[in-house]
Amino acid sequence: MRAAFWLLALFAVAAASALFAGNNQAVVTIFWPPHRIDISFNLTVLLLAGLFTLLYVALRALSAVFSLPLEARRWRAQQKERAMYGALMDALAHQLAGRYIRATKSAQNALAQEKSLGQLTEHSGQVTGHSAARSSQLQSLAHLLVAESAQSLQNRTLREQHLQSALQSSAPRHAQEVREGVQFRAARWALDDRDAGAALDWLTQLPQGAARRTLALRMKLRATRQLKQTLPALETARLLAKHRAFSAAAAQSIVRGLALELLNDAHDPAQLQQAWASLDESERAMPELVVHAASRLMALNGDVELARSWLLQVWDRMTQPGSSIGDNLRIKLIGVLEAGLDSIDATWLARIEAAQQAYPRDANLQYLAGMACLSLQLWGKAQQLLSRAAMALQDAGLHRKAWRALAVLAEQRGDEAAAAQAYKRAAEL
Repeated sequence: MRAAFWLLALFAVAAASALFAGNNQAVVTIFWPPHRIDISFNLTVLLLAGLFTLLYVALRALSAVFSLPLEARRWRAQQKERAMYGALMDALAHQLAGRYIRATKSAQNALAQEKSLGQLTEHSGQVTGHSAARSSQLQSLAHLLVAESAQSLQNRTLREQHLQSALQSSAPRHAQEVREGVQFRAARWALDDRDAGAALDWLTQLPQGAARRTLALRMKLRATRQLKQTLPALETARLLAKHRAFSAAAAQSIVRGLALELLNDAHDPAQLQQAWASLDESERAMPELVVHAASRLMALNGDVELARSWLLQVWDRMTQPGSSIGDNLRIKLIGVLEAGLDSIDATWLARIEAAQQAYPRDANLQYLAGMACLSLQLWGKAQQLLSRAAMALQDAGLHRKAWRALAVLAEQRGDEAAAAQAYKRAAEL
């Protein structure tokens, strides 16, 4: 449609020009004593248009001739710029392909081309689109590629040299992005060298926003675990789980493992209670952590009543129909409760008896109830429960303890043969 309008406009101009030129009888007279020249007005207009065109072409030709040196300098600068970017891309390609020596040479070639381009620009003025900010950014990236290759080749002297050069080459416009990238790389290299302290130093230099990124948190988690700083590692793992850096199952496993390490690091009941208080509500609800914390508290000669109060939530979950508590955790819970049977109160005895009656075929509950009766010197009931449990227990440890308890009961009633048989069964396990 636009072309059609242009064609109509061209026809209109042609028609108007033809009408004007065809009916125009005007004459232009030029007096040049002693001569007189008469020229039609139309020819005068054509001559003036031709003269203007000739002058315009001549001026453009002169301008092109005088701009040849500038165009030559611009062409040379463009060739250097293309070679510089080509060398940088070659360095990146060699780096990804594992050709670290070639990557180093290509990156150093890019730096040399950039330096030559900068000298040419200073000598002849700004002749390309390669600004000072882009120049500094390219220098930082090239230095970083050399440092990365040096790290892969275990050349720490060359790595540190180009690392400092990369930090100093960042231009104000791109300083923050480039500097953060260099610091992230430096932290990763420190972790690869098993220098977790240096990695944390690099991470602490990051701005607050960058320090909360997933990449920074992953590095911090790795560094704190190398330094055995369990509590900071646990806090970092919580942030990573919040940012969904791991799957739900993986995040729970990592947090649970760090929480177990935190509990294991406690060397007295006060430290253990402090570590337990530092856990989140969701972590204090994990059955594995609850049972382990109670076991540690008893092992450290802590408050047995406090340990049983922690175990109550797991006990309630275990005794519910369709409980998801695994067999290993059930056995560990029973072992922790067994360790405190000497001071068990009537409330817990009632809970154990109710659970055993609710699940009469559960050998683990039969064993726990039998040991509770044994601690209360209820010999007959203990004999009955432990005899049934010994025939069905799957855990070797509980099975052995059950036979040993039966041997003790046999000795109590003076049945040496039964006691010897029970000790023999325990020894076989």
